Amino acid sequence: MQGAGEAAAAARRGASNAATQTDSMSGQIPRLSKVNLFTLFSLWMELFPSIDCQKTSQVSMLHVKKTGLVVVKNMKIVGLHCSSAHLHAGQIALIKHGSRLKNCDLYFSRKPCSTCLKMIVNAGVNKISYWPADPEISLLNEASNPTCTEDAKLDAKAVERLKSNSRARVCVLLQPLVCYMVQFVEETSCKCDFIQKIAKTQPGFNTDFYAENRQEKIKEFESLFLIPSEEMHKQILMTIGLENLCENPYFSNLRQNMKDLILLLATIGASVPTFNSFGFYCNESQPANEACHQSMPQEIARHCMIQARLLKTSCNDWNCDGTGAMYFIGCGYNAFPVGSEYADFPHMDDKQKDREIRKFRYIIHAEQNALTFRCQEIKAEERSMIFVTKCPCDECVPLIKGAGIKQIYAGDVDVGRKKADISYMNFGELKGVSKFTWQLNPSLAGAQGLQVLTANGSKYWDLLITCV
Repeated sequence: MQGAGEAAAAARRGASNAATQTDSMSGQIPRLSKVNLFTLFSLWMELFPSIDCQKTSQVSMLHVKKTGLVVVKNMKIVGLHCSSAHLHAGQIALIKHGSRLKNCDLYFSRKPCSTCLKMIVNAGVNKISYWPADPEISLLNEASNPTCTEDAKLDAKAVERLKSNSRARVCVLLQPLVCYMVQFVEETSCKCDFIQKIAKTQPGFNTDFYAENRQEKIKEFESLFLIPSEEMHKQILMTIGLENLCENPYFSNLRQNMKDLILLLATIGASVPTFNSFGFYCNESQPANEACHQSMPQEIARHCMIQARLLKTSCNDWNCDGTGAMYFIGCGYNAFPVGSEYADFPHMDDKQKDREIRKFRYIIHAEQNALTFRCQEIKAEERSMIFVTKCPCDECVPLIKGAGIKQIYAGDVDVGRKKADISYMNFGELKGVSKFTWQLNPSLAGAQGLQVLTANGSKYWDLLITCV
C-alpha cells in the first residue's frame, strides 16, 4: 500500500476520527459505517471464487444458498468465511473458532438455517445480523418441488423459535449511506489505477467501459441479493419473522438501503475488472519449482483486491482470519497514530508549499498498520501475500520484505517516482519478493500463464490486505 491514502486491515481504533483529506461537496471524505462495511463484506464473501470443483449439494432436497459470513469481536473482524460445497458458512465458522465465538457478532449474507443457528447460538454469540432477502434455505417458490418449499418454511419456523428462545440478538442491521457516498466511490473507482492502466495501454479504449462494467455488476448483484418482486420480498420477510418491515415507509426504506449498498458494492467491484488479458502478473522470471513464486488464480486475486478497495471506504479496525483454505492475517488503512485526535497533526497534502504542515510524516501507512496489528504470525514456511491498492512506498517496502511476505499484489502506477514527501523508488528494485502488478499478460498466453490452485496448495496462503 502506498504512503498517504491507504486503508489496510489491522488499524487500531482511535485513528478513525482522523480522516485526512477533504471533499469539495461535503467538507470531508464520506465514510462507510462499520455496520454497513461488515454487511458488505458478508455479501462479497458470498461471491468468493470456489476452489472446490465438486458440485455436490449442501443439503439433500433443500435449495441451499451460498452464504458469506463475517465474524466480529470488539468491532474487529476476526473471521471471513463462505460456504463450501459441503459446509455452510456458519458450520465453517464453528469449526474454525469453536467456543471463541462467545461474545462475537456475526454478519450473514443470508438468514442462517436452523442447523447453523442452533450451533452458533449454543457457542454464546452476542449478536447475529443478516441481509434481509432470501434466507440460506431458500424460500423462493419452486413449482417443480413443492416439498422443498414446505421444508424451507418449516426450517424458517424453527429458526424463529431458536431466535425467540436464545440470548443472542438476531436482527437486521442496515444503515443509510452518508451523503455523497456513492458519488464519491464512483468518482474514485473510475479513476483508480487498474482502470487507468487499461485506458493508457489500450488504443481506442472505450471511455464508457467502466460505466458499462458497473451497470453489468449492478444487474448481477441485484439478481443475487435483492428479490425483484416487492410482493415476493414481503412474503419472505413475513415468513422469516420480519412482518414489521412489510409496511411502508419501513419496507420502502429497507429496499432503498439494500439497493444503495448493492450499488456501492457493484461500483467498487467494477474497479478491478475482468478485461481481455489484464490481471496481476509478474514481469520477472521465477523458478518453476518454488511454490512461493506461483501466482494465485486471477479470479481470487481480483476478489482479494476488491476487498482491499472496499476497505478503503471506511476507517475501521481490523483483524481477519479465515475463508476456506485461505487465511487473512491482517488488514490496515492509512491513519494517524492510535489515540490521536483529529487536530493533533497537520492535514495538508502535497499541494501545500509549506512542507512543515504536510501530513505525510505523521501518517501510519496501511502496510504498517496491517503488520503491527495482525492477528496471526507470518510463518516462513508458508506462502504469505499482501494486497495493496497502490504501489508500496519506500517506507513500507523494507517492512514487507523483512516480515517474510512472499508475494505483493499491487498497482504500479507510481513505481520509480518521487511525489512530494513520498517516494516509490525501491519497489521496482525489490528482490526476494514476487511482485504481481496489474498489467496486460506479458506472455499474452491468456489462461496458459495462470497457475492452477489446488485445495492442498491453498491452505498455505496467508494474506494481508491493505488499501489506498
